[in-house]
Amino acid sequence: MVHRLLSVAAACCLLALLAFTGAPPAAIKVYLIGDSTMANKEEKAFPETGWGMPFKYFFDETVTVDNRAQNGRSTKSFLAENRWQPVAADLKPGDYVFIQFGHNDEVPTKANYTPEADFRANLVRFVAETRAKKATPVLLTPVARRKFDAAGKVEETHAVYAAIVRAVAQEQKVALIDLDAESLALLQQFGPENSKLLFNHLAPGEHPNYPAGRDDNTHFSELGARKMAQLVLADIRTLKLELADRIVKREVKKTVDAQAR
Repeated sequence: MVHRLLSVAAACCLLALLAFTGAPPAAIKVYLIGDSTMANKEEKAFPETGWGMPFKYFFDETVTVDNRAQNGRSTKSFLAENRWQPVAADLKPGDYVFIQFGHNDEVPTKANYTPEADFRANLVRFVAETRAKKATPVLLTPVARRKFDAAGKVEETHAVYAAIVRAVAQEQKVALIDLDAESLALLQQFGPENSKLLFNHLAPGEHPNYPAGRDDNTHFSELGARKMAQLVLADIRTLKLELADRIVKREVKKTVDAQAR
């Protein structure tokens, strides 16, 4: 009898403890869809780095970042090549889709150019089909190119298509990360010369993948990709997305100067 009472008491204590601590958060996926500024890169492209590459390391083990972004894609070609449809089919409740296009949509001379009305419609489709699966869409304006005027002021290169993203976000009541505006501010902070450190700028002979050097004002260096990923992470917190609770919180170890003793 005593043994049975002890067993019941232990079981009650265990249930109480589980109720207090709560169930562990469910595993979720964060899909990234977009262009080369976000995409994973092949080894032959290094040190060119998409911001989606360092982004995945900022989350705990409950989050899987599935980066489907591809070089050169617009909303038009992403749909035409059947790249979106498998994402929409695989979405589960609680997942996220981060949507960042515009770089290639906005260039009339490119084969994958997307007229403004079609760009808007494609964004709305991504949002609607994400929500249909009870997942969360997040719209991002296209990240800035490096372009400064003679006075050293950074210039906007995505004005029209970034404005469309903002308008769709407002109309559809979607979380918006204004990466265009925030990356422009970051480039201005670095200035015309130091901002080269954020992009794939290489002198001849500096890297075996680019023996003739590289002056690329669109694609990021490893440093630039990390800086852009950090802008996105800051906005995830500001927007108070549930995903913010999954960002890794590591203890900062204090260093002691031996000579200061």
